Amino acid sequence: MRYVQRALLRALITVAAIYLVFSYVLGLTTAPNNDMYPRVDAGDLLLYYRLDKDVKAQDVVVLRKNDTTYIGRVVAVAGDSVAVTPEQTLVVNGSTMIESNIFYPTPLYEGFVEFPLTLGADECFVLSDSRNGGEDSRYYGPVSRDELLGTVITVVRRNNL
Repeated sequence: MRYVQRALLRALITVAAIYLVFSYVLGLTTAPNNDMYPRVDAGDLLLYYRLDKDVKAQDVVVLRKNDTTYIGRVVAVAGDSVAVTPEQTLVVNGSTMIESNIFYPTPLYEGFVEFPLTLGADECFVLSDSRNGGEDSRYYGPVSRDELLGTVITVVRRNNL
């Protein structure tokens, strides 16, 4: 009987530990669309770290804005000046960004965010990798630290293997 009790206690502790880790330290979500194509496809499973809210440029983050979950790449952080030019280029702090891992131009979305934009103390600017039509900071504006869910650790490819 004691063996069964110990086994149940170990199982309960294991379940509680897994619950705590995935409630406060790690998160799982699926990519909602192809905004991060070709690195992340719609439906891919993303594991992200919840505790790191001090993001830096090139981090891929999961965020929640206007009750919608988005995935994007940080291109500018607090204090940076960001602009998207009519020539479809990204300019950060007066320098045109050459992004070797982005294969699409960065079009300007008319009627949403006014450029140049200087980011506040707890803000970052997030762009999708698939820049044509991607919903990102050109559409919904800067992302505050409170809206960040976490930094992506790994992608588990579920589609197009």
